[in-house]
Amino acid sequence: MTVFQVIWTLVKIAIMAGFVLNLAAVLTWADRRQSSMIQDRIGPNRAVIRLFGREFRLAGLLHPLADGLKFFTKEDFIPPRADRLLYRIAPMLALGMVFTLVATIPFGDTICPREFRLLWPNVFVGPAVERWGTCSTDVARGTSPIELMIAPLGIGILFVFAMSGQGVIAAAFAGYSSDNKFSLMGALRAAAQMVSYEVTLGLSLVGAMMVYGSVRLDDMVRWQQDHAWGIVVQPLAFVLFFAAAVAENKRIPFDIPEAESELVSGYFTEYSGMKFGMFYFAEYAEVVTGSMLLVAIFLGGWTLPFFHRDGLTVQFGQWVVLRWLVPHVWMILLGVAAFFGKVLVVCMLQVFVRWSLPRLRYDQLMKLGWRILLPASFVNIGVTGILVLGLDAMGPAVERALAVAGDVSQAVVAAGIIYGTVRLVWGFRRPIRHHSLVLGSSAIRVAKHGRTERQAMQS
Repeated sequence: MTVFQVIWTLVKIAIMAGFVLNLAAVLTWADRRQSSMIQDRIGPNRAVIRLFGREFRLAGLLHPLADGLKFFTKEDFIPPRADRLLYRIAPMLALGMVFTLVATIPFGDTICPREFRLLWPNVFVGPAVERWGTCSTDVARGTSPIELMIAPLGIGILFVFAMSGQGVIAAAFAGYSSDNKFSLMGALRAAAQMVSYEVTLGLSLVGAMMVYGSVRLDDMVRWQQDHAWGIVVQPLAFVLFFAAAVAENKRIPFDIPEAESELVSGYFTEYSGMKFGMFYFAEYAEVVTGSMLLVAIFLGGWTLPFFHRDGLTVQFGQWVVLRWLVPHVWMILLGVAAFFGKVLVVCMLQVFVRWSLPRLRYDQLMKLGWRILLPASFVNIGVTGILVLGLDAMGPAVERALAVAGDVSQAVVAAGIIYGTVRLVWGFRRPIRHHSLVLGSSAIRVAKHGRTERQAMQS
């Protein structure tokens, strides 16, 4: 490995690790903020910085910083009869697994160093690259193409499945080693739940791999760029993967292993200080990595509708509506911004799910995984296989019709992105209106009479 490759590897590690760490911290605030908005409460506002006689609360964004300081300063308690080795290893496995996963997730297209004009001010006005083909090595400068993923492994999604299974071991170690019956029950629930939904998680992607013809995540993204997004060609797989990913993260409505009403705090009941902080932070980091995988496999990764390596090309079949060549560096920056923007949207969607659905019972959770999601994943595999074989046998005319349908789907996705962005901006600008909601017969009676009847107190 050359010095050039080492430097770029360190840069990619800093980008991905920094994004996961910072977004996971922000999600701890978003969960509190979103719950307060749904429940019509003030929300996080207690953390404050006083400067020059004024208080700065930053809409509660200081709370993640306060949480970190609290975890570092709290007592690190270990139960007297705990298995000290496994007790210490468990939080390391939980957090380490998350950062191992991000190594194979691509966050941008391949950089072609030969296309950059390294002398300022021409660096941002360089030429566009070819839409098809691969980048070549610049022998004169000693540079080679840079893939925007930390470890471009050939096994791709298979490595992700292998590493995600380590979360089961972390939960089992934590519950077993704590010498607490509630922790042990939480660990058993976590192991059963995660193993059950990992089956659906893997099978839901079999159909996608059949369509994409590859197990590499970057190849999946490029297929979506040239044809249609995965959510269009595999809608059932998208729903199954999203549900299984939320269950893998053990978040509401699938937070049975941590159910406070039954198990105090589940498998990490006996953890305190920074060890608890590692479990707490790993949950939110898992939300980020799961969202990254969802974006890469089903939402086009770093791509946007009609944007390709050479720029913007609005085309329907053979009819080219608009063609605009864009310098390579701008396309790389746009792709990276698009990828991280999509991840933010999917993370916020999971926050909405958490505060919108009630917790399932344990038997309901297992029935959902084994009786509904798993059979649905088998159906998706069978239907996908039949369609792939049938379409391959229908000839070039059907292939051209599918290409036009893919272009139309890109237009629909582009219209949806524009509409969603406008609604989001308009929603932030619109003033908040509070509406009273009357629930229950007693509340209806009170609302009708305008007051409650007062009676003398009786002993």
